[in-house]
Amino acid sequence: MQIVNNIIVFLGFAPLHFRFRPRASRAKLLACASIGRYRIFENTPMPLHRDAILLTPGPLTTSLRTKLAMLRDWGSWDADFIAVTASVRKSLLDIVHGQDSHVVVPLQGSGTFSVEAAVGTVVPRDGHVLVLDNGAYCKRAAKLSSLMGRRTTVLPFDDAQAVSPMALEAALQADASISHVLMIHCETGAGVLNPLQAVADVCARHAKGLIVDAMSSFGALPIDARTTRFDALIAASGKCLEGVPGMGFVLLHKQILPACEGNSQSLAMDLFDQHAYMEKTRQWRFTPPTHVLVALQEAIAQFIEEGGQSARLARYQANCDTLLRGMAALGFVPFLPPDIQAPIIVTFHAPADRAYDFKKFYDAAKRHGFILYPGKLTQIETFRVGCIGAIGTVEMAQAVHAVALAMQDLGIAHGAPASAP
Repeated sequence: MQIVNNIIVFLGFAPLHFRFRPRASRAKLLACASIGRYRIFENTPMPLHRDAILLTPGPLTTSLRTKLAMLRDWGSWDADFIAVTASVRKSLLDIVHGQDSHVVVPLQGSGTFSVEAAVGTVVPRDGHVLVLDNGAYCKRAAKLSSLMGRRTTVLPFDDAQAVSPMALEAALQADASISHVLMIHCETGAGVLNPLQAVADVCARHAKGLIVDAMSSFGALPIDARTTRFDALIAASGKCLEGVPGMGFVLLHKQILPACEGNSQSLAMDLFDQHAYMEKTRQWRFTPPTHVLVALQEAIAQFIEEGGQSARLARYQANCDTLLRGMAALGFVPFLPPDIQAPIIVTFHAPADRAYDFKKFYDAAKRHGFILYPGKLTQIETFRVGCIGAIGTVEMAQAVHAVALAMQDLGIAHGAPASAP
């Protein structure tokens, strides 16, 4: 322990202090270190006295190693930082086996910035985008496509339904002017897992470009560029790779790159120019999010140590299973059927109990150490609970217990909705 304290003090933080808790059910030794506003606890039976765990689809709860990676300042033109950029770009391609077929272009900002940049760069100004819509983030993609002046058509589906490759096939047969299809791999508005491979196969048969928003799937759900044909795939630092928010990235197929030149009407979001400049200088065109990038490099190192995508998926699936079992015991009913539920975020029907009010429920759960997420549906009242981040089944079990305590605080007798779906 003295070695750990020496390192902490060397970094300029307060040393670790131990408290003995004889009544703790799991661990009697509680380690607490204050690092800025962060308090780190190990082996605690309940999330008391620590920062609340984020049960959201991003930003996420990150590891201490990822947080510590951001303590150093970097020069954006310095050789060390240039090497970080190159390392991260290579790692992102490795995750989806895209080294031979794709390039990766990082971009400052949230994931939506990169979605907008991808559409503006990949789709020519006279192109026609078909958006497969089964949720809030699909609607956002359709709106940004339209705002950029691209002709946009929406193929709607129910929020509790995966998009249909057969319906896509019919739409492409009916309208030959469609040049590109845009889909959300994991639509976290409700938590639906959409059939990426089947959609990609339809697009390939019709020679249509495919743009994939993989924001909440990249690194967790299987994506293989060797077998799944896509023109562009977008994700971000603060999702399943468990970095911090502030940077998106787009994987672009090498074959379409020449045709992308001049498509974008934006200076900052032109991925063709960003890629060309990086290839020429190995640097970012504009001030990069240095701390975000080095945190992502560290998060990717932990991703590899864990065992990569399959191990990350296994942990998230175990988290999701723990959550569903625990919430069912409290009477809560999930919105989606199991066959299309992604292990990323779960939407639950709001309880019918008159004592339920989401804001009060949220505040009560937060007091017990967990931050929930509001529902995204418009027709019925729901709330969402994320399964991703630097957490495991212990934290998910604690989260369920926090929900039970919140119910007690508010006098909610049961989690059942007004009518079982």
